[in-house]
Amino acid sequence: MKRPSERLLLPHEAIFGAFLLITWVRFGLKLGFASSEALLYLAMMAADAGLIAFCRRQPTRARWILRLLFHPVALNIVFLHMKSAIPKIVPYRMDGALQHVDGLLVGRNLSLRLEAFIHPAFTEVLSFCYILFFPYLFLSLLWYFRKDLDTLRAFLVGLFIIYGLGFLGYTLVPAAGPWVAMADQFRVPLTGGLITRWNDHIVRVGSNGVDVFPSLHCAISSYFLFFDRRHTRWRFLLYLAPCLGLWFSTIYLRYHYFIDVLCGFALSALALWISARFEREERA
Repeated sequence: MKRPSERLLLPHEAIFGAFLLITWVRFGLKLGFASSEALLYLAMMAADAGLIAFCRRQPTRARWILRLLFHPVALNIVFLHMKSAIPKIVPYRMDGALQHVDGLLVGRNLSLRLEAFIHPAFTEVLSFCYILFFPYLFLSLLWYFRKDLDTLRAFLVGLFIIYGLGFLGYTLVPAAGPWVAMADQFRVPLTGGLITRWNDHIVRVGSNGVDVFPSLHCAISSYFLFFDRRHTRWRFLLYLAPCLGLWFSTIYLRYHYFIDVLCGFALSALALWISARFEREERA
């Protein structure tokens, strides 16, 4: 039996590739297959296929690294492109539907409930936890790209299963989040210090306007945390408390609905399971 890495596609390549294919078809049917949006996704699929073929001809470490680097590059292209492209095929936002689901699950919106506990010191600490996601992502990629290929492949399998399914969620259920869609309902402002203002600026400038369902802040950070628990115990211990703060901050800072967070954790659990299974089969 072939090892997983010897098969045509790794699990994350199949799932992220399915996201690219589905979105390419949606752009093509709505905007035309010669539109810039459709052509961009076609080009990404072609680049991915070319790198896979290049690696399979002579699977050296250098070629594997080139193949595996496709997805970190592609995720940034896709995320930024969504801001202008997704409204062309889905011109509405699904915040109302997500609020309705939250109402069925927990009653009143949790961010509104937390208004009674808003304090500048809490806001500053939780803003730090939220903004920590970005260096956590970057440093985790750097850390595991230094590891052996089996560990690196297992790490990226889970990570880009999350991104593939998460980005599909962004395009099928585009939403802005409570801080935008429910702004008129909040009575207590989120005030804090420099970190609070910095985080607020980054979110306002960096959000693509549809990046709510599912919560990839929760999905990715929890995936990193528990992958580290298997492979790099000191990283797990170092990031445990900040991650707990990050998860709570998604609601406290009004960026996500409860259903976003719930689905983010479910997505992480699925990715961890597939990654662990992949690694066991790879090392067998």
